[in-house]
Amino acid sequence: MKATYQDTVIADSPTEDLVKIEGNWYFPPSSIAEDLFSESPTPYTCPWKGACQYWNVTVDGTEKKDLAWSYPEPYPTAFDRVGKDFSGYVAFDRSVTISE
Repeated sequence: MKATYQDTVIADSPTEDLVKIEGNWYFPPSSIAEDLFSESPTPYTCPWKGACQYWNVTVDGTEKKDLAWSYPEPYPTAFDRVGKDFSGYVAFDRSVTISE
């Protein structure tokens, strides 16, 4: 699967390596185009997943704030709910196209 923003692939991974949580595809950290991502200071804590890290993504010199998010250290109970350790996996805003 590919995550594409403004014609730029920002993540690419085999479907079997992704995790789907609440309708969002989460890509493994190794599949992310790291040079396009920077940490966002936006705070959020999900009641069942834990503290969230938002990411800004820069494409063609333009930064899109909070385009992606991850849970670096999810609550251990979230693994049971999801069925897999998704620590650091990255999901994207609806403006990112997810395709095979």
